[in-house]
Order: sequence, then C-alpha cells, then structure tokens
Amino acid sequence: MVVAFLLILQILTRGIEAFAAQLLDPSVSLTLLILSGIIAVWRVLAMVDTVLLTGGRRAFRARVGALFTVLVTVVVLTHGVLGYFAWSFYDAGNRIFVGEISPDESSTPGASPGPSDDFLATPFATPETAESRITILFTGSDHASGRSHDLTDTLLVASIDPETQTVALVSFPRDIAEFPLWDGTIYHGKINSLMTYAKNHPDRFPEGPLPSLVHELSFLLGTPIHYYAAVDIDGFRKMVDAVGGVTVDVQRDIRDARYDWLDGSERGFFLTAGEHLMDGRLALAYVRSRYGVGDNDFTRAARQQQLLVALRAKLTDPAMVVRIPDLLKVAGDTIRTNFPPDRIDEMVSLILDVNEADIRRVVLQPPAYSVHPPTSTTGGTYILRLHMDAVRQLSVSLFGEDSDYWTGVFNAAGSPIPASPPP
Repeated sequence: MVVAFLLILQILTRGIEAFAAQLLDPSVSLTLLILSGIIAVWRVLAMVDTVLLTGGRRAFRARVGALFTVLVTVVVLTHGVLGYFAWSFYDAGNRIFVGEISPDESSTPGASPGPSDDFLATPFATPETAESRITILFTGSDHASGRSHDLTDTLLVASIDPETQTVALVSFPRDIAEFPLWDGTIYHGKINSLMTYAKNHPDRFPEGPLPSLVHELSFLLGTPIHYYAAVDIDGFRKMVDAVGGVTVDVQRDIRDARYDWLDGSERGFFLTAGEHLMDGRLALAYVRSRYGVGDNDFTRAARQQQLLVALRAKLTDPAMVVRIPDLLKVAGDTIRTNFPPDRIDEMVSLILDVNEADIRRVVLQPPAYSVHPPTSTTGGTYILRLHMDAVRQLSVSLFGEDSDYWTGVFNAAGSPIPASPPP
C-alpha cells in the first residue's frame, strides 16, 4: 500500500490534469483497475485473518463483527469508486485512441456511435524529438440528426511548439476551392468535399480519405500534420453539456434568422453581445451560425477557435473531477484521434503551460489570405481562391524553420524570404 501510494504521489507531482490524462492510456487505466481489485481483495482477506487470529469465529458474533462489517463496507465502496473511475478512463481511452482499423473491425454491428470510419487512420508523421513541434488537425463529421451528408466544414490546424510554449490555430474556410494539390494538379472542388472525393476516387487518392486531406493541408500550410482529432456535431453538443456549459464573451450581437437548430424547432439564432454561459445547444449554434448580419464562414471559424479555448479553460477547472465519468462517456462516444495515448499527459501539461496571449489565431479569409472571385466566373458558386504567396509568408511567420517554405534567406528588413510557391 505504501509503495502504491508513493507511486501515485510521484505521478501527481506532475499535476492532477496530467495524471488524469495519463489514465486515458488504456494500458495505465487497466493496470490501475486490476490493482484496485487485487488490493481490495487483499485488504478484506487481511481483516478476516486478523479477526480469526484474535477471536476466532466467535468474534464475528461480538462487537468485532460489527466493526469488521463497517470496515469491509468502506473498503468495498472506496475501491468500487476507484474501479469505476479507472474503468471509465479505460473504456473511453480504448475508443478515443484509434490505430489502423480494418473495415471489418471498424464497422462492427452495435458499436458505439461516433465519427464515421473515414475518420480512422494511423499517425501520418511522427515528431522527431519530444521537443519538436506537434501539429494536429481538428475536424468533424456532420452526423447530427436529420443530416444525410458528411462534409468537413470545420478544418482547424493547431500547432504547438514545446520550446517556446506557443500555439498557432489556423482555420481553412470551407469554400476554399481551385487550390493546388501536392501532385502538381488543381482540385476544382471545395476543400470541405476533398475527403468525400478522395473516398470515391481511390485510384487518384490511394492513401484514403483522411490521409489525403491531411496530406493536402500539410502541403498548403507548409508544415507536417502529425495527428488528427475528429468529433461529430452531436458529440460536440454533448461534450459542452457534460462540462456544465462554457462561458464565452460574445463580441457583438448575432442575428441569424436562417439558422436551423436541427431539432425541429423554429429557425433563427439571436444572441446579444456580452458574456454568456452556453449549454451544448447554444454553443453548437454559436459555432455553426454564419448567416447573421455581418457574419460569414470566417466569423464562424473565429468563433470555433474561441469556443475551443473556452472549453480548454473549463476542462482544466478542478471542479470537473466529479463530472469525469460523464465526460469520459461522451468523449468515448464522439471523439476519435490517432494521437499516441502514451504522450497525452505530456500534451496536456504542455497545453496547460500555454498562456492565452501566446495563442495566435488565423482564419485564411479575404483579403489577406484568399480572394472571392465574382460568381459570374465560377458558374454561380461562391468560392475562395487562396493567395499562396500570403499563405507561404504566414507559414514562415508561424512555424519559422519548421516551415517547408523556410529558406534561411532574409530581406533588408530582416524578415525571412519564403521558398518559391508550389506548382
């Protein structure tokens, strides 16, 4: 017991959040679950042995028997609670962290709901060292009730530099089209349809839907994307509800008369400026709405980044301890990632050390990073074309020598000159 206590104490010195994250590694939580059961049985047997040694069977009929019953109850309850928490972590971690899964395994009848099988893939690249930059694609599948399509309307790349403890968040608007592919050709559709197109054209995209999307975003942004995290729309709502809501400072009034709540209620989403404690339904509307006065896909992308930061703050609140089982159940149902579970505690510790002021948020919107050509020239379809020169400059600014566009050549003002644009 002393050894177990010292081991747990040593782990807790890294922080309760890092300890909780470490438990998401199925091998760790399963070990804790087994040890909890073994120690519980050992403690009960030790008490039985003590009673038998001191008073034999008669002791069970005396006052010692009553005390024995109380102590056994305490042991069973405490280890039962510990086992329940350990099982919650094991079950969630086993479903959240995915590796290479065959179609037969990933489409098992009766499996828990979650992102589609298209969102299952092994890591795309591996950071060279523990100090190397880690870049993750956050995306989602539109699996809410009443939806029949699956477009990746949310494409958010998060890049964390462990050495400088800075974070860059880059959102790709859904309407980006006619952009260069890594093979030198041009993709004429919108970027939110690339996964579906790659799935339907395996001869052209043999890597598969998600790896092809990640490959392309890595190519455009000029930095390798190592991992992904996917969540479906309904799961996002449940996650916000599971943490008890998130507090968001709304910068200006939102008046979106066209917003569809997807639950059969009347259309329209209206919210005043100021701080709001949002439940899952309201938070989902906040990150989906884009037809309000002065709103568009770019303001929506910025709100998605804002809510992600707010959710991060809520999850690190110590009061979340009592909500852990519910949080883990929702996470296990709706989140999939190929991030290695044995590094999750390291990632959590890193994110906790990042100040909000050190998080740079960018949306690739006009006029800085893209342009909206007249719809008369695009067959009546609203699209955006990237300014690749500006994207290259941004890549060098955000990632420095980690950028594929970095040349090490500087102009007279001391700014790095990016490499030549892609074909």
